[in-house]
Amino acid sequence: MRRGSWKIRIFIGLAIVAFAFIQRCNNKEENPYTGRIQNINMSTEQEVAIGLQSAPEVAQQYGGLYPDERLQAFVDQVGNKLVNNSIARETPYKYDFHLLADEQTINAFALPGGPVFVTYALFSQLNEAQLAGVLGHEIGHVIGRHSAERIADSNFWQTISMGASVGADAGGIVNSIGQNTLLTNGREDELESDELGVLFMIQSGYDPYEMIKVMEILKAAAGPNRVPEFQSTHPDPDNRIERIKEAIDRIKGQQ
Repeated sequence: MRRGSWKIRIFIGLAIVAFAFIQRCNNKEENPYTGRIQNINMSTEQEVAIGLQSAPEVAQQYGGLYPDERLQAFVDQVGNKLVNNSIARETPYKYDFHLLADEQTINAFALPGGPVFVTYALFSQLNEAQLAGVLGHEIGHVIGRHSAERIADSNFWQTISMGASVGADAGGIVNSIGQNTLLTNGREDELESDELGVLFMIQSGYDPYEMIKVMEILKAAAGPNRVPEFQSTHPDPDNRIERIKEAIDRIKGQQ
């Protein structure tokens, strides 16, 4: 490679990296519902569109919807009660609650913009208040804009990687993180959603201590060989229980 060409590649690579950092600074905004400063590079309308587009495919990965309309209606009822009694009702998101047919996988999750899912494997172990805790936690992910934040982080690192690839002429550098990572929540996201879930439970008349029982169910499901916290994207259930207790005391003390 000629020396001049090498200098041009370095300059372009540095320019791309600089652009990524400038864009990241310009994307900072305060979440009006949590007060947290976040890096977001999409509108709420785009979040809703992503959720609506992704929901059918995600549901199919868990066997589709559970075929009992009565139970589907019950999940809707609990979810809508949480929305109508909390700050969630003031958000632009389109909350929609789904009971999935999967009877083996204990899981619940939310997509950007409002779709919330719980598998029958988890649902079947919950009473109404515990279901409210699970759905409230997932509503917290939507309000916290956690998926949008992960997407912005992914786009930032993709741009940084592209700049490094141009500057180093290394085509093997990974410049894509992947869809699973985009929609994976971090430990702080989980803790924030736990606290929001507690708040929504209290506002809706549910016993927030039932959230602790949910953590115990998840802990039992993970078994004795669960991944240590430092290797996991989720906080350890025991640590989450302590934080939930603190949140309950703090929120009740503010009322």
